[in-house]
Amino acid sequence: MHDEDNFSNSSNDTMEGTKFIFSVYAKSISGVFTAGAIAVTLFQILQHLRYYTIPEQQLWVVRILFIVPIYGFCSWLSILFPMYNVYFDAVRSCYEAFVIYNFLMLCLGYVGGEAAIMAEINGKPVRRSFFYGTCCFPKMQYSIRYIRFCKQFTLQFCLVKPVVATATIIMEAIGIFHEGSISFYHGYVYCAIVYNLSVTLALYGLALFYFATKSLLSKYNPVLKFLAVKSIIFLSFWQGLLLTILHWIPFVNLTDALESTAYHNFMITVEMFFASILLLFAFPYKPYVLLHRSANGMAMQQVTANLKDTLNPKDIVHDTIHNFSRVYQQYTQQGDMSGPEDHDHHGNHLPAASSNEDIHKAVIEDGEKETLIIPHSDDEDEVTDEKK
Repeated sequence: MHDEDNFSNSSNDTMEGTKFIFSVYAKSISGVFTAGAIAVTLFQILQHLRYYTIPEQQLWVVRILFIVPIYGFCSWLSILFPMYNVYFDAVRSCYEAFVIYNFLMLCLGYVGGEAAIMAEINGKPVRRSFFYGTCCFPKMQYSIRYIRFCKQFTLQFCLVKPVVATATIIMEAIGIFHEGSISFYHGYVYCAIVYNLSVTLALYGLALFYFATKSLLSKYNPVLKFLAVKSIIFLSFWQGLLLTILHWIPFVNLTDALESTAYHNFMITVEMFFASILLLFAFPYKPYVLLHRSANGMAMQQVTANLKDTLNPKDIVHDTIHNFSRVYQQYTQQGDMSGPEDHDHHGNHLPAASSNEDIHKAVIEDGEKETLIIPHSDDEDEVTDEKK
């Protein structure tokens, strides 16, 4: 109770002062940027769902795009209700773990899945690179175990982060968390260490995967996509950590951890607006429009069904079992990577525009640029891409 009274008194004294971050102006400005970010992103999500022609790619894209509304709205709520920041941050940080996993799955979807990757790189030697850290690896060749290693590094963050978030909420409830404190007598520093280690391993797993499949992914502009996702997740963490450290530096005018957290949330709401613009270019929907049967896209009922598919988490459960179980360590995943199947509003199964077992060769036009979306099926006549 004593700690809660101190927190409440500190919060009230700060907010009653003249600091901008607790003013109506700051709340209004952050609200405008948040609303703009949500509007831009929801428009982009709607277009992907209307022209849901390649589920094994767009399923992951839609999930990635949702990070902007979730990040922005949770940060804005933290500005409005700073005493509940720990709970809003738990939601935000759990979703970022989900996004890292979905980005890896999107890369797999681009190249046709694990089997397609193995057909290209299996048996080739792993190149030594100081930048990617493979210079320290023993002499080895690419195999399914390498891909499994990358996925395990990514999936561990999806498992660790909810545990850390739950521990944070429990420690906050019993008064031992103390957000922003660097004392080893408080829980914040331990959660920060575990989080930082876990997210670093996850991003390293993504980097190793890109290192192995760089030539296969080159046509999909993976660098822009990777930087967009990484900047939202990783930079926001270091931004918050930097503000926490500045709070403990005597000559920096941040009176308490509550103020540094408020500035962190304010900066995120502004940054999410620019992130929404960046994601428009990183994950464009227009290439999929040209592949759709109707220029007007799908009916709203089908859009709703597509949204329901993207929110179904059963694929991550299946993938976690597959990648961490010893039974499957030497097996390559086959079949549909898109997770949930497509159905019409009557519940009938709809054939996807492409799947990993029955996929078409499609060439799309994006301005003057043509991009090969997916490889062809052996069961169908080839469609040449001689268009120039």
